[in-house]
Amino acid sequence: MNAGAPILQVEQLTIALPGGGDRAAAVREVSFTVGRGEIVCLVGESGSGKSVIAQGVMGLLPRQLPILSGRILLQGEDITHAPRSRLRELRATRMSMIFQEPMTALNPVMTCGDQIDEVLAEHTKLAPAERRAKVRAIIEEVLLPDPDRMMASYPHQLSGGQRQRIMIAMALVLEPVLLIADEPTTALDVTTQKQVLELILQLQHRHGTGVLFITHDFGVVAELADRVAVLRLGDLVEVGTKHEVLQRPQHAYTKMLIGAVPTLQLHAKPADPDAPVVLRARGLAKTYVDKGWFGKARTVYAAQDVNFEIRRGQTLGIVGESGSGKSTVARCVVRLIDPSAGEVRLGDDEIARLPHRALRPLRRRVQIVFQDPYRSLNPRRTIADAMIEGPVNYGMRRAEALAKARALVELVRMDASAMDRYPHQFSGGQRQRLCIARALMMDPELLVADEAVSALDVSVQAQVLRLFEEIKTRLNVAMLFITHDLRVASQVCDFLAVMSKGRVVEYGPAHRVFGAPEHEYTQALFAAAPGRDFAFGA
Repeated sequence: MNAGAPILQVEQLTIALPGGGDRAAAVREVSFTVGRGEIVCLVGESGSGKSVIAQGVMGLLPRQLPILSGRILLQGEDITHAPRSRLRELRATRMSMIFQEPMTALNPVMTCGDQIDEVLAEHTKLAPAERRAKVRAIIEEVLLPDPDRMMASYPHQLSGGQRQRIMIAMALVLEPVLLIADEPTTALDVTTQKQVLELILQLQHRHGTGVLFITHDFGVVAELADRVAVLRLGDLVEVGTKHEVLQRPQHAYTKMLIGAVPTLQLHAKPADPDAPVVLRARGLAKTYVDKGWFGKARTVYAAQDVNFEIRRGQTLGIVGESGSGKSTVARCVVRLIDPSAGEVRLGDDEIARLPHRALRPLRRRVQIVFQDPYRSLNPRRTIADAMIEGPVNYGMRRAEALAKARALVELVRMDASAMDRYPHQFSGGQRQRLCIARALMMDPELLVADEAVSALDVSVQAQVLRLFEEIKTRLNVAMLFITHDLRVASQVCDFLAVMSKGRVVEYGPAHRVFGAPEHEYTQALFAAAPGRDFAFGA
């Protein structure tokens, strides 16, 4: 093979979709290359065909998605229709893949060391002692602490970032020439994401690996990419260097995506500082006692001495990494879990100590929108039935509830015909809009959004954030907004509480926290925001 030739060549690739879909092909006549030591970011919204291309390169496409035309060349070898035996030889040795969710990609009943060793046992003739030394070396190279403990640990015993590093170790242990990373940092906190991105860059430079990086986050693209390829509904609409695509986009779709990228510039309109207090938390705490094996108890302080208040028409954002306690606080406020200590006042009512049977009259006053809208909706019930269930249970007549539901569906910019359809017939962004409408059916005083946009594409995320801001303004509702992304918080929050290890380490007006963060943890979150210093153009 010519030393200057691309590692990966995708030529006029067309992959079919099953009949009855919204289009005939998952991708149509897509062409691009990845060179040695180059990172090419493949970007686009959900359904654009990014992951289908990755699966096609790895030979992992299901039978329902056949390759109709085109070629895939790996170091000049045509692997488009290679037999399974040849693809098995190539995987891990010349091409490897890091998947989005390591917990589902790793075997839960094998130790992490054994899973990396399995790659070596399958593709090399190394002796067991040599394999163990190589496993330990790659674990050290991906900067995991205590390699011996990591090798002996099972996936569930590691954090999300550690599991992703194990996946990277498995992918690179045989130094493949091509690494495919399919949304590998989407589920990670910003600080962990920054560490993983830096690790991928270091390893890529060290080994000269070509990387095909799939993402919908343009902040990540700004940090990593050498070149960018933009997909829209299966069509490749723009290809160019990072600076060409991100600063001088040519296609209208690329301009729209870049225009939707959240920044650290505040967008929320100032709320009335003298409005009535809707929610006040004082000394809120939640403690868990893990009895463990052999009676050895371990106390976990999920939240400690949390204090804040939210006034009518205001949005308080709680920001922090996974495990910081932010979702625990939200669930205590909604009383999905019982606080261990402290006070939660909803208006004039203290609700932290109320028995569950006494909570029913207060449930309608607080509503929550969860992260995953698909799991939040009953797949066997129409949207109309899901929306009217709460009001009807509280005594509203069915006809009146249906009329209110139609009005709210239109408020969240959905067509009234959505009422007769089922959750699976909508996109993720549409489902989240409907979950917001359902929450508003109860005329809540407080709306809690728990990572409600983290699973959405950047363009859909921007639409839903604008919707939250519009609802807050029009309905004068108080909002508690939980997120791990400061860029998202900047779009909707009037006040900010930053949590770390169960405690609020910084609290105040959003303009003060964003303008002059005081705590070192808050400063670290700002520093980790991907693409924070990149000048995007649209």
